[in-house]
Amino acid sequence: MALPEGFPQITGAVLTDPDVTAAYATDRCSPVYGGVPLAVVLAETTEDVAAVATWCYVNDVVMVPRGAGTGLAGGAAAIDGCVVISLGRMTAIKEISVADQYAIAEAGVINADLDAAAREHGLMYPPDPSSFEICSIGGNVATNAGGLRCVMHGVTREYVLGLTVVLPDGRIITTGRRTVKGVTGYDLTQLLCGSEGTLGIVTEVTVKLKPAPPIPPTTVAAAYPDVVSAASAVAAVVRTGVVPALMELMDRGTLECVEDLRPFGLEEETRAMLIGQGTTPEDAAVLAREFDAAGAHYVVVSDDPAEAAELLAVRRAAFHAYEHAGNMFSEDVGVPRSKLPEMFARIEEIAAKHDVRIPTCAHAGDGNLHPTLIYPRELTEVPQAVWDAADEVFQAALDLGGTLTGEHGVGVLKARWVGDELSEDVLDLHRGIKAVWDPKNLLNPGRGF
Repeated sequence: MALPEGFPQITGAVLTDPDVTAAYATDRCSPVYGGVPLAVVLAETTEDVAAVATWCYVNDVVMVPRGAGTGLAGGAAAIDGCVVISLGRMTAIKEISVADQYAIAEAGVINADLDAAAREHGLMYPPDPSSFEICSIGGNVATNAGGLRCVMHGVTREYVLGLTVVLPDGRIITTGRRTVKGVTGYDLTQLLCGSEGTLGIVTEVTVKLKPAPPIPPTTVAAAYPDVVSAASAVAAVVRTGVVPALMELMDRGTLECVEDLRPFGLEEETRAMLIGQGTTPEDAAVLAREFDAAGAHYVVVSDDPAEAAELLAVRRAAFHAYEHAGNMFSEDVGVPRSKLPEMFARIEEIAAKHDVRIPTCAHAGDGNLHPTLIYPRELTEVPQAVWDAADEVFQAALDLGGTLTGEHGVGVLKARWVGDELSEDVLDLHRGIKAVWDPKNLLNPGRGF
């Protein structure tokens, strides 16, 4: 397929062969099928992105920004006739300031690579989504990604100091600062975090770093006869006032999926597993005490980093295991932590009612659950029972004072439910903001709300 006349010459590559561009048409959201793009741009500089955005704006061509393609809500799925703008080649870490504890990274830098670079200087980049080894910083900003460590350290938004952004008409702006404080003007940086590529294309990110802990945390793992007991342990830990370094929960369905993918010796009586970490032995002792008091079959405490990595590998394998099990409709509802036991119970009831497989894992320390509805891989359409079950899971979260999405974003997948959480007046404000930033509605239209 030939490029349209006048398409800009850029430093990066432009792909038009449909057999090649198909690889850039979807993310990891099984239910959302991407359209056929006009072209895929593999940008290498901010100026590349700006030149392509300018051409698209003048010619009324839809743009879909793309990071590493690890999204789970269809936010990077191509739209027929669009130009996909991939930031995957923009992988430079431009600066790490030890004195001021910040880093400047291009949008395509992999999360784990940024953290590893920071640790060479005794620092760390705390947000760590489960896909930290393959997801990019730009995508993390787009969805305000969280991760296993967010219970103690917070999510992406809390670390983003400033951004370089290409607007839909090709203008390049910078937002934010490098200083600890700064309140000049509206906080556009925070507005862009979680905006899912609907307002501008982030090409460069300035993030706050933290000192890396001098000693590894102590890991506490517990096995339970049921998931509600495990969730009750989480609520009990919260009441103690101890803030764990992480606290992750997996139900029986998740453990079975992981066992099928990479056997780890799942015991028949284990219906749920809870993994926590304390930054001090004293905090770990509190976790162990509360885990045990909630009815655990057994509790294991270890300060061995290798053993901790092995336990966390089981948790991090969850989404790969879900994918291995079939097509997946991945949710990421959040509820108040005191409501975790009730939410897990509601999910089990919904799964039984609709005869749908819903393995669930959770960043339990902050009440963020990932109920994942699995259906046969050979099906090209999502079964109605899955839609019905998803509807009830979302409604259950809202009934308990929760939210439709804690970190994956709305994307395409959850757009139909946004009105259940946001009032019409609030949605009108969203539409007004979108119209100011993107008056032609060319940038990732139909995503987020």
